Amino acid sequence: MSRKQQRGEVTVERVLDAALDLYAREGEAGLTVSALTRVSGVSTGSVYHHFGNLHGVISALALRWLGRLLGELATALTSHQDARSGIEAVVHAYLDFVRTQPAAARLLHSPFADQEGMARATEIRDNQEARLTPIEHWLDGHRRVGELADLPTPVIESLVLGPVVGMARRWLTLGDVDLEEAARLLPDRIWRSVGP
Repeated sequence: MSRKQQRGEVTVERVLDAALDLYAREGEAGLTVSALTRVSGVSTGSVYHHFGNLHGVISALALRWLGRLLGELATALTSHQDARSGIEAVVHAYLDFVRTQPAAARLLHSPFADQEGMARATEIRDNQEARLTPIEHWLDGHRRVGELADLPTPVIESLVLGPVVGMARRWLTLGDVDLEEAARLLPDRIWRSVGP
């Protein structure tokens, strides 16, 4: 990698780190190009060069954190040999991510991320293929041997992640959910919906 490419990567990282910091402190309304340049120390021209516009910054930030979340979920799932332990591990990993990375979780559960997901679903899925493929293989293997219900992968994903995402959104927006309690209760309830 050339020095110019390395500098470019450093610039991108600085902007994305600053963007998450601003998002955490001030919400989407506080995330402006002028605030980004002030916090990151990166020039306005560099922001536009690397991201095109503010929408590009937020999109890149959401993709960065989606990749990290999916990586954690894939690791949690594939590190377990039996289906029930793997499903339970995914629930715990997701809730742990929300608890330990609340700003990133808030972004990933925001209306912006929802709109991006709807508008660019195929592109995002293709972008995350390396993280999604091990999950799909794991599910296929356990479905084949009868450890998981014989349901299509999107249905299993929805049954597993739907309740977890619902709890995460509620905790992030209203704060009236105990994530520790959710981590105790959800795995068994979810397992009942996807087990054989």
